[in-house]
Amino acid sequence: MTATQQCITIAVVIAGTVLTRFLPYVLFPEGRAIPKFVTYLGKVLAPAVFGLLVVYCLRHVSVFTGSHGIPELISIGVVIALYAWKRGMVLPMLGGTVCYMLLVQLVF
Repeated sequence: MTATQQCITIAVVIAGTVLTRFLPYVLFPEGRAIPKFVTYLGKVLAPAVFGLLVVYCLRHVSVFTGSHGIPELISIGVVIALYAWKRGMVLPMLGGTVCYMLLVQLVF
């Protein structure tokens, strides 16, 4: 990349970041009712993304070869248990990842 291309790339990234940070405040100013579809998306989008993430992460797990999906199953159990305990998302994601990595590196 030339210096000009680098400057243009940095400017576009900055503009995109600023736009995504301030656009919600411009579209939905204080005192104005939030549209129902935005509220609906706020309720359903996070679970949909996590559902897609689960499918993506487990798409190549085979119960017929290797560790037979046991580390994945144990880690899913850890995620469910941690979520049921704390009702947050960070601890289950961190705990499930650590559990999976320990199982794959040390046990299986």
